[in-house]
Amino acid sequence: MVYPALLPLLNRPVAQVDTDLLAACVRVGPVLVLAEHAQVIADLPATAEYYIDVGSDASNAGQLLAQGASKVVIDSDTHLPEGVGRERVILRTTVDQAQGRPTHHKFAGLILTGSDNIDAATIKHLRANLLESPGLIFSESGASTSPEMPKIVAISKLSKASLAFAFTSTLTSDRPDGLFPTVVCAAGGTSSLPLGLVYSSVESVTESIVTGRGVYQSRKHGLWRKGETSGSTQRVVRLRKDCDDDALVFEVEQSGTGFCHLETEGCFSDVTSGAEKKGIAALEETLKSRLASAPEGSYTARLFNDPKLLQQKIMEEAEELVDAEDSDPRHVAFEAADLLYFTMVRCIKAGVSWADVERSLDEKAAKGKKGERRQGDAKQKWVEKLADKNGSAATPTPDAKIPGQAKESTADAPVPKTFPSEPTAAEEDAPIRMRTSSLGSCSVEEKAALLKRPVMDSSAMIERVKPIVNKVRDEGDAAVTGFTQQFDRLQVQLDSNIMRPPFYTPESIPEDVLPKNVRDAIDSAYANLKAFHVGQAETKPLVVETMPGVVCTRFARPIDRVGIYVPGGTAILPSTALHLGVPAQVAGCGTIVLATPPRQDGSISPEVLYVAQLVGVTCILKAGGAQAVAAMAYGTEECPKVDKIFGPGNQWVTAAKMLVQNDTNALVGIDMPAGPSEVMVIADKTANPVFVASDLLSQAEHGIDSQVVLVAIDLDAAMLEEIEVEVDRQARALPRVDIIKQAIKKSLIVKTKALEEAMAFSNEYAPEHLILHLADSPGAVKMVNNAGSVFVGAFSPESCGDYASGTNHTLPTYGYARQFSGVNTLSFQKHITSQELTQGGLRRLGPIVVTLAEREGLEAHANAVRVRLAELK
Repeated sequence: MVYPALLPLLNRPVAQVDTDLLAACVRVGPVLVLAEHAQVIADLPATAEYYIDVGSDASNAGQLLAQGASKVVIDSDTHLPEGVGRERVILRTTVDQAQGRPTHHKFAGLILTGSDNIDAATIKHLRANLLESPGLIFSESGASTSPEMPKIVAISKLSKASLAFAFTSTLTSDRPDGLFPTVVCAAGGTSSLPLGLVYSSVESVTESIVTGRGVYQSRKHGLWRKGETSGSTQRVVRLRKDCDDDALVFEVEQSGTGFCHLETEGCFSDVTSGAEKKGIAALEETLKSRLASAPEGSYTARLFNDPKLLQQKIMEEAEELVDAEDSDPRHVAFEAADLLYFTMVRCIKAGVSWADVERSLDEKAAKGKKGERRQGDAKQKWVEKLADKNGSAATPTPDAKIPGQAKESTADAPVPKTFPSEPTAAEEDAPIRMRTSSLGSCSVEEKAALLKRPVMDSSAMIERVKPIVNKVRDEGDAAVTGFTQQFDRLQVQLDSNIMRPPFYTPESIPEDVLPKNVRDAIDSAYANLKAFHVGQAETKPLVVETMPGVVCTRFARPIDRVGIYVPGGTAILPSTALHLGVPAQVAGCGTIVLATPPRQDGSISPEVLYVAQLVGVTCILKAGGAQAVAAMAYGTEECPKVDKIFGPGNQWVTAAKMLVQNDTNALVGIDMPAGPSEVMVIADKTANPVFVASDLLSQAEHGIDSQVVLVAIDLDAAMLEEIEVEVDRQARALPRVDIIKQAIKKSLIVKTKALEEAMAFSNEYAPEHLILHLADSPGAVKMVNNAGSVFVGAFSPESCGDYASGTNHTLPTYGYARQFSGVNTLSFQKHITSQELTQGGLRRLGPIVVTLAEREGLEAHANAVRVRLAELK
């Protein structure tokens, strides 16, 4: 028996639950949900296993089990409604009550109250009397130290780190290197073979639980984050330990070219036969591929795009299956395969996987086990259709047989050729919807939850990047080269980590590699950005005579050496290079180091090279991640040390920036803290729903953790519905729809009554991007106190600011717009003040300074003025 590490208790409303922590919980085991907070179930991943605690009222236990709960928890002596099998019930009781309970009152498991000092023998005895052997026993006191009796812990007392610790604390290894053999398999049983055998460490398992990504331990190269450079990433669905706590199973959803480095689905795939998957799994993969790439007008494209054709094919194949003779099993199998083919087309079209179908089958099987039966009649409309087809009257049988009691005859009941003309709601795709709250009816706690972003555990990430940063600091270029080779999976050996100008010439990058229309677009964006950032520059010092003979001055000077980080590798991000390079150039920085990860052939994208030439980059550091940040912060023999580092990046880049800025040996600053991208759209009745939806989606596509908020000012239900329909329609036409679905699920519509209420909420939220769709958008700008950048009016999409309007797209996120500005020309400069006093000025100011210095007890300060005043007498 494999026992869960603990049982997390969801004891708070959904708005107050950290969704990332919740996702981590369901990766490692079941969760317990109080019945009054059952709405949280809608936000659980489809693969989640959960129990519902109904307490002393089990009247709806059957309904909760039918809706997907694995088990229900009831208090002692609670009445169970008829049809709810005890094999799906966990009883809350005391040790004494459990020991005295008759054997015919067995349950699937127990939750023991007051179980602090229960011994192993008692646990073993109680388990022997449970329906499931050896059965689950949980401790509600939270004081249990036995791994065989997991404790229940409120999610409010958990963190991702403590959850991971609970899971890994019982792991043991008999290997000299302390690693744990790990079997990686596809979630949902989509392959008959595992994807591969790897090894894990406590550190790698912890990171997988926290991030939800496949992370393992290479025996040669340290942590192996699957797909970090190849793009073939994994989403971890479930982690399990074996019965001895010395081996692991990872169930994952694999993306990209597959798990194996040979670009096959898995390491056990038969590359000679070319058949990596079989049966349903192979069909599912084929249909997903055809959905994405079927030529327009082809038969497959017609099936996906013509609902009536698909209905007709499903009904045609169903009738042929019914008509197939029992005496010809091969024909029955052939027709069943045809029906499954078109059934899977229907599923793939709706975004339903075979794993989803299997979960529904499991639910039906569970109902069968506990004795639930459905009446065996067909729906009346089908009875009538078949009666018409056969030319005979047919009426429902009142005493219908229960399925399984007698064999039903189907020879005289062929299935009609078509479905009803209108598909049912259950057959339609689930709409992409945002959560809605009315600000006026929110409590103080609920309003605080609306303002909350996902928790970022920066301290844990900083610990992970420390070894990388320290090695680059100590070993310099050799460490940078090694990490780049490891993380970016280079297929060549770099001669140098540095590339120097010229970065672009017509000869070095020909027209077919960087077309003129792309260069023209970059040139236009560069011109706009430069014009706006030149306008920000201070052309003369600030001079103020604070009193006669006392002149104070402030003047700007460029930061001598700056580093700009441009995410890259497989990506092409000339916009980031522009938005960081232009203000550095305008500010007059003497050294500009542009760091970006190289592609696998060791090259840099031509678009970034073209921008580097435009903005006058000193050198390009061909490295990314924490190693690039460390190289710029400390300097190497090849890479100049910089004084300030700018630019976005993943969590490794962000953590490395935070680490080096606090190291006095580095003496380096950073632009600002970073978090997930976010947008707030404020719309009134004059807004265009199509525009509003497109603005929301432009940020939702950045990542599943993107924050998207619509503040609706006195919008009626019809207009809100129109906006949501547009979000759904436009999202489904976008290539990153899967990412958008996850982001929108966590996003908000906040209803307000008036503009003042909406702007007050916006200022508290302090969004990175604020878009105003208002009758008087320019007039509302004066009410904005906290925002990274504002987009004013219906024809000012956020995308223009991201690329080419002239404003900078490197902006504060996560609410930091309360304290930080977006990157600008002054970000690349520092201000120096000076003061100059005449003799008359010192005569006036000197006595004041002496008085204050004496009051503070700083006689040397006072003396520096006294000796001068004495000289003037």
